[in-house]
Amino acid sequence: MNVNDIITVVNDVLWSYVLIAALIGGGLWFTWKLRFVQFRMVGEMIRLLRDSVVLPSKDGPKRISSFQAFAVSVASRVGTGNLAGVATAIAVGGPGAVFWMWVTALIGSATAFVESTLGQLFKERASDSFVGGPAYYINKGMHLCSWHPLQRSGHWMSILFAILITVTFGLANNTMQANTICGAMNEAFGLSPFWVGLVLAMMALLIVFGGIQRIAHVSAFLVPLMAVGYFFLAIYVVVVNYELLPRVLRLIVTNAFGFEQVLGGGLGAALMNGVKRGLFSNEAGEGSAPNAASTADVTHPVKQGLIQALGVFTDTLLVCSCTAFIILLSGIYQSPELNGINLTQAALQSEVGSFGPVFVAIAIFLFAFSSIIANYYYGEANIRFMTSQSSHFAAHPSFIMTVYRIFSGGLMVMFGAMISLEMAWNIIDLCMALLTACNLVAIFALGKYAFRLLDDYRQQRRQGIREPQFHRHQLPEVADDLECWD
Repeated sequence: MNVNDIITVVNDVLWSYVLIAALIGGGLWFTWKLRFVQFRMVGEMIRLLRDSVVLPSKDGPKRISSFQAFAVSVASRVGTGNLAGVATAIAVGGPGAVFWMWVTALIGSATAFVESTLGQLFKERASDSFVGGPAYYINKGMHLCSWHPLQRSGHWMSILFAILITVTFGLANNTMQANTICGAMNEAFGLSPFWVGLVLAMMALLIVFGGIQRIAHVSAFLVPLMAVGYFFLAIYVVVVNYELLPRVLRLIVTNAFGFEQVLGGGLGAALMNGVKRGLFSNEAGEGSAPNAASTADVTHPVKQGLIQALGVFTDTLLVCSCTAFIILLSGIYQSPELNGINLTQAALQSEVGSFGPVFVAIAIFLFAFSSIIANYYYGEANIRFMTSQSSHFAAHPSFIMTVYRIFSGGLMVMFGAMISLEMAWNIIDLCMALLTACNLVAIFALGKYAFRLLDDYRQQRRQGIREPQFHRHQLPEVADDLECWD
């Protein structure tokens, strides 16, 4: 048994029994405790995002707006998972996997609200923006937990999370993004993966050495451009094949619950692959998006929590659905030789001709490249945390950051360009499972603060206050741990 086989066995155990129950059960619990916030406050989410598109000049050039933070998180979400991940889920789990991706997004948006609100609550000031995320709220909040074993776990859990997210996003995730870009470019133009990977690494290094300001500005430009273009192409495919749409929707639902799938074990495959690929795409509960959410300059933590919940809808219900409909309408999803990005390209080629693979190659380049630079930032934020918490890391912070940038933007991108699709997925699935498990323990323990913050926000809005304000004295038991809410 080789290393890839061992990773596969571990992934099957984690995803078949542990994480599916935790993600779906946790999402339902958060949805209930938040009184279905992801459905009741969609209008408020859109208002907040619209109002934050243009950052007021009084905030200064070194502030990150809600929209820019949203764009960074969507840049990480909207990538390989939307084009290659959906295709892989359908190829392995059948059309029913799409239904479970939708379920993961609908209930996972409540989880995304909780983790991003906590990220805002416990954020800290940095030289060029705010910084925060699960490592910060684990370190500052876990000592307040009522369950004694968790009270003493904050420091080591925060370091563990920081290491896991740096490995998962800054390193492993970037191998998947690079692997997908190279596969698409080879299929469309016959380009060598080595040379595509080399050019990609050089471009990524140019941006990541510019820090969060450059990343935020590039993401704010690329994300709307690529999402809108891909969405309109999918709408065209659906309109042209509108008479097949009812059959496709019926296929998705029947394969998610059908009697035939239960007898053949297909239900489990659809559920597992739908949740797994759904999490890879929308990241709800994984602990990644709070790192971007924490950088935003807002007047109340709930504001960014709502905007990040909207990001889950944008990713899965919009972009992932586009890919799913393109593949299922084409009818070629059962071809055993097609998987990943090649299946998406073949499906689009069957609908729009030779333009299809070329468009997908360009789209995946924009999607995945924006993910590479956003993924890098998640690692940077957590390396900053580790250097502030450990004397071993703090001794050489600039050297550590430089080495990380070279590995994240350069070497791991090249590694991803050269490995197989199966190994790339197995590596990211294992890292993603461990990271998610660590974050879920923390947000289950600290979610009560997100509940109280939402109650406060709603009360202020009912009083007619358009821009609710939060100050740390409103949560006296954690006031000493809140740096940014004077």
